[in-house]
Amino acid sequence: MQSKSFTKVLVVVVAIAALGGGYYYFQHKPADAKAAEAGPGMGQQAMPVIVEAVESKAVQIWNKYSARLEAVEYAEIRPQVSGTITEVKFEDGQQIEQGEVLFVIDVKPYQAAVNQAEAEVKVAKNEFSLAQKEANRAEELIKTNAISKRIYDERKSGSNVAWARIKAAEARLESAQINLDYANVTAPITGRLSRAEIKVGNLVEAGPNAPLLTTIVSTNAIYADFDVDEQTYLRYIRSNAKDRASEGTVPVKLKLSGDDVAYDGFIYSFDNQIDSSTGTIRARALFENKDGALLPGMFATVEMGLPQKQEEILLTERAIGTDQDRKYVYVVNDKSMVEYRQISIGESMGGERIVTSGLKAGDKVITEGVIRLRPGMPVKPMTAEEAQAQQEAQAEQQQEQAH
Repeated sequence: MQSKSFTKVLVVVVAIAALGGGYYYFQHKPADAKAAEAGPGMGQQAMPVIVEAVESKAVQIWNKYSARLEAVEYAEIRPQVSGTITEVKFEDGQQIEQGEVLFVIDVKPYQAAVNQAEAEVKVAKNEFSLAQKEANRAEELIKTNAISKRIYDERKSGSNVAWARIKAAEARLESAQINLDYANVTAPITGRLSRAEIKVGNLVEAGPNAPLLTTIVSTNAIYADFDVDEQTYLRYIRSNAKDRASEGTVPVKLKLSGDDVAYDGFIYSFDNQIDSSTGTIRARALFENKDGALLPGMFATVEMGLPQKQEEILLTERAIGTDQDRKYVYVVNDKSMVEYRQISIGESMGGERIVTSGLKAGDKVITEGVIRLRPGMPVKPMTAEEAQAQQEAQAEQQQEQAH
């Protein structure tokens, strides 16, 4: 009986102690625990954060692409007549002007053909002269019936045939002269030559399988070919440049790998269709190449800008967070609390990103310490300048206290 009474007393004592302890904890528990029970934003100390007010700025957007350089003019030099090469009149890699002689194919047979054709023309003209006189004489005699109509027709026809023989002989002379001219292989364009693929003394044949003698590429200007994604083309180019003339106002800059020299150019053309397999459209830019440093076949980096500036919202990349495939920022609302805002971003411009959706001018975006924030937290927003001034004031105060 005494043991049972003792047990009851012990249970009562423990219960009283538990109630007293709970009451004491409730009265003296830490402030942050009370704030946690009270809910987000209630009773928490506001965290200082640096914010930036979103503004719309007039900017010229530039996009980077990889490009391949192509010659504006390119010519493969092949023989148009057959024969033995007797002269090569250039050095490998030489700059050449249009019309200059590059190769000479043995001209003797072609000169002989010209001489023969000239002689045939002379014979034909003499024959025509005689036939014309006979025809004129017959025309006078037929008036007095001194000759028959048949003889008159024969002499008239002979005159016409002789005239046709002149035309045929002149055509053969022209053909022979063309072949003689082709024996001197000339440059069809101005540019820089490759090496001579066939040397003096080799026999070359004209025709569909004619051998390559050399190549020429123009050097005073050069194309850069690159692919532009469909969204960029539609949003920035097509909306500002609706015809070829206005496409020519699109500025372009070109740099070679490892070279700081920038070449200024402009869009020469866009292709006539979107490549459905890649979702891109082929673009071609034109650049001056007076120093000849840009060679066909080179890889380069091309930056394409808009024809004119346009209003865009820019935001420092430090303020942008990533949640799987989504981009977001934290905004301070009118209650000085953190608000989650999903955004869509565009091109990068010197450490800033174009925000295409999710923000508007006047929004206060938190730019520092984003990883420590949570939606609903109370914050004390300040600009970077205000934060700097506060730090300087605290530093001065600490120095005074130290003295």
